[in-house]
Amino acid sequence: MRKVNASEVVAASRFNKFHLAVFLWCVYAIAFDGFDIAMYGVGLPVMMTDFGLTSVEAGSIGSYVLVGMMAGAFICGPLADTIGRKKVLAICMFLFSVFTFLSGLAPNAAVFTIMRVMAGIGMGGLMPTVIALMSEYSPKKNRALIVATMYCGYSVGGILAALIGMSIMQDFGWRVLYWIGIIPLFTLPFFLKKFPESLSYYMLRGRGDKLADILNRIDPDGNYKENDDYEFAIAKENAKGFPVKKLFVDHRALSTFAFCLAVFSCLIMIYGLNTWLPKIMQESGYALSSSLSFSLVLGVGQIGGSLLGGYFVDRIGHRKVLVSMYVLSACCFIALSFTSNLLLLYVLIAIGGACTVGTQNLSNPYIYEFYPKEVRATGVGFTVGIGRIGAIAAPMVIGFLLTTSLAPQGAFIAFAVPSLLGAIAFVLVREKYGRFDQLDMLEDQKVG
Repeated sequence: MRKVNASEVVAASRFNKFHLAVFLWCVYAIAFDGFDIAMYGVGLPVMMTDFGLTSVEAGSIGSYVLVGMMAGAFICGPLADTIGRKKVLAICMFLFSVFTFLSGLAPNAAVFTIMRVMAGIGMGGLMPTVIALMSEYSPKKNRALIVATMYCGYSVGGILAALIGMSIMQDFGWRVLYWIGIIPLFTLPFFLKKFPESLSYYMLRGRGDKLADILNRIDPDGNYKENDDYEFAIAKENAKGFPVKKLFVDHRALSTFAFCLAVFSCLIMIYGLNTWLPKIMQESGYALSSSLSFSLVLGVGQIGGSLLGGYFVDRIGHRKVLVSMYVLSACCFIALSFTSNLLLLYVLIAIGGACTVGTQNLSNPYIYEFYPKEVRATGVGFTVGIGRIGAIAAPMVIGFLLTTSLAPQGAFIAFAVPSLLGAIAFVLVREKYGRFDQLDMLEDQKVG
């Protein structure tokens, strides 16, 4: 009986139609996640007037939503490693689609907040689940670039929110942005039919037939069969125990804390910018349509940073690229606080996007690969969940700064501190204790 390690087959594979199908569905899901998150900032100036909100109240609503997202990340990460990542992703898409639509029907700020918190649970669970699925089904050689490119869908969603806001919000109001969020609900049946469940799910259930079918699509020349030895006993043994505990054993505790700090730092910047950038620029003297254009530039920068960073990660490694991007972002935000030149503002905001969402996009596969295969979704979910504390704090902190005598653009300098903390965090990661897939070893085995 032939022994087959399913993860190694995927790691050594070449990108084909199967990978592309997984990629496109993940892009689709994460695009609506990005749209859902960005539209709060895009619609915020008009919604504040509609509901009569102060800056502190608007920041608080944004933070309450992020509490839901933190809960979603904590719940859905371990749940995905238990009941299947496809099922959890479908649940998340349902939650954020339905409750985003209902947010657009809210008669007051209180009901709006409740609906947004429920949508936040879906959004919070979606991120680690999509990352785990895309990482699991990506060839090792280009994994960082593939996952980073996939996550550009998040930025595309943010760009669409800005474009829609610029084109129709003044005529139709802020609610139309939330009504668009119902679209994923109608495509959910197609997703359930076409999207594959995770390999780890089938491994734990001894489904050789399912594994053979998927692996033959990933590696058409492999001729995998249902009765091959897929090492089910090893997978079940490794899966024993409390998933979260495994993040802190075998010398992984310091690295887990470092990942939490890095994600915390990055999400402060991401959610602070997504929530308040249009308002900051509006209070700096720019018209509503012009202030929304900065959100558009931010999204373009996020895509550029993800793609360029992914290219360098596949060549010089995650840590060097991530530390460099955090240091660059600190310099960028300091410069943003003092410049008034319009062209330079656009350039710096694009760089800020590249070094925030772009950095997080590259962090995700790094964190995923660090942990053992059986708890990788848990690892991403836990670190992102802890990191959500930064996301929760960001809208309130920036909202408070905007109520002080500080010039609106001066709020940007607050982002330099988490940038430096993120750089320090990645320096502390102990890579020698990670479980990174070793493609070179796989290729040597093939030659032998």
